[in-house]
Amino acid sequence: MFELHHLSAVEQLDWLRRGEVTPRELAEHYLARIERLDPELGAFAVVDADAALRRAEEVASLPHALALWGLPLADKALVARAGRVTDYGSRAFAGVISEESDELATVLDDAGSVSLGATAAPEFGFPSYTEPLAGRPARNPYDLALGAGGSSGGAAVAVAAGLLPVAPSSDGGGSIRIPAAATGLVGLKPSRGRVPAGSGFGSLAGLVQAGPLARTVADAGLLLDALAAAPGARASWATVPPDEGGDGPFLAAATRGEGRFQLAVTLDSPWATAYELALDPAARAAVDLALAELGALGHGVEELRVPEEPGYASAFRAIWQGGAATLPLDDEQLALVEPLTRWLVEQGRSLGARDLGSALEWLAGFERRTIARFAPFDAVLTPALALTPRPVGWYDPEDGEENFAQQVRYTPFTSFVNVAGLPAITLPVAVTDAGLPMGVQLIGRPGGERTLLAIGAQLERRLGWQRRHPPAWTA
Repeated sequence: MFELHHLSAVEQLDWLRRGEVTPRELAEHYLARIERLDPELGAFAVVDADAALRRAEEVASLPHALALWGLPLADKALVARAGRVTDYGSRAFAGVISEESDELATVLDDAGSVSLGATAAPEFGFPSYTEPLAGRPARNPYDLALGAGGSSGGAAVAVAAGLLPVAPSSDGGGSIRIPAAATGLVGLKPSRGRVPAGSGFGSLAGLVQAGPLARTVADAGLLLDALAAAPGARASWATVPPDEGGDGPFLAAATRGEGRFQLAVTLDSPWATAYELALDPAARAAVDLALAELGALGHGVEELRVPEEPGYASAFRAIWQGGAATLPLDDEQLALVEPLTRWLVEQGRSLGARDLGSALEWLAGFERRTIARFAPFDAVLTPALALTPRPVGWYDPEDGEENFAQQVRYTPFTSFVNVAGLPAITLPVAVTDAGLPMGVQLIGRPGGERTLLAIGAQLERRLGWQRRHPPAWTA
């Protein structure tokens, strides 16, 4: 039986603009699904049905040409919205109501979207899994015993299970791409500066960017169009040159899926000198499948060996810990945070200015070296994850050092892209023998999102992952 959530986000927006469905009707459809299915899935930290329906009525009188007119979305729990509880996934901020909205929430409002609430995230977004002690674990809709990754785990569950058409997210070390790969979605981390409201320039080492989680490449392009600013509109744009041929809608690139490109593939990770890494056969099979399809499409592909970077692990850890040290936690609040967060904060507070400055300097050099190594190629292919989705409860709950190491072993291919400021997209190309999604990552040149979307669209047409759905999809 057909239901509204069976439509893609692009199709839903078309239905809204043609009057086939009203913003209120679409919001009611998703709110009903959330009420019925989310108790088992754990996708949402907050659901505010009354506010959502009021907003849907307001949106009905706004111009239909707005980029996301009437489309239901949800903020990530790390994004503040005025009048709503924003606890950042932490018991230390339980019940805190935000007085002002973050810029990302305002941008989505200005685009005409309807916020249904907030999707679950781990404490302050530091872990690559979403099992906060302040809430419920975000469970993988393909197998509820497995996690959905993080830190945008709740958003990924919501989109994969049909509780949202598409979701805005943020990515400081893989937080969009990891859950996308774990739940069979398209996840796009833009170039540093591409999205002014989540540019990365406000975070230590410029790691965190905002971007889309979606079921299809076109849906990802649709949301990126709404988040990105036109060239010259914001000062931060100056560091992100547009693709060849001038600036154009990302949705158009994702819809056309045109071009033949020169690609490289690498299985190398800068974490390998400090941690013992192993690539699951399912991850390698996904890479091999993507390579075969890219070759069949006529793209050039060659192997890229990346030299070891022995300084990466210590420099990145210092920045990650330094970022945690900036959290506004007094002693009483610090006693309430999770062991991993406490370890990160304490380690970060013990860093000296020289240590932090040296780490920033080293990572700046790594950024330059990485961009230069990847420059001959339109995109570089890597595994999305080294392992299949991890069981809920797999991560060590007490030992911060071991917990961090487990996260590295699960996802050693994502954080270095944030350090380099490059765009990257994860694509759900494969399915394991157990029926779980397995993806690959494509890394582009600075400002190269349209190339990534075009290649993604080509693979999507061949592999048809938009037709794969977890059991909750039909519930």
